[in-house]
Amino acid sequence: MTEQVRHARDLLARPENTVTSIAKLLGVSRNTIYNYVPELKGGRQVLAEATNTAELPRLAKAKD
Repeated sequence: MTEQVRHARDLLARPENTVTSIAKLLGVSRNTIYNYVPELKGGRQVLAEATNTAELPRLAKAKD
């Protein structure tokens, strides 16, 4: 399920995709999308900010 949530978030980041179309693609209900992507309730702008500001883990530098 985690992979589907990630996929839904990636698709939701594109304005041309709707919650309905993504739900159909993933074979789930619209409510499921809203339940697993709670920041979507604040609108796509909130989702975009949450997606863009997520920090990637930093790799430790090897010591010579």
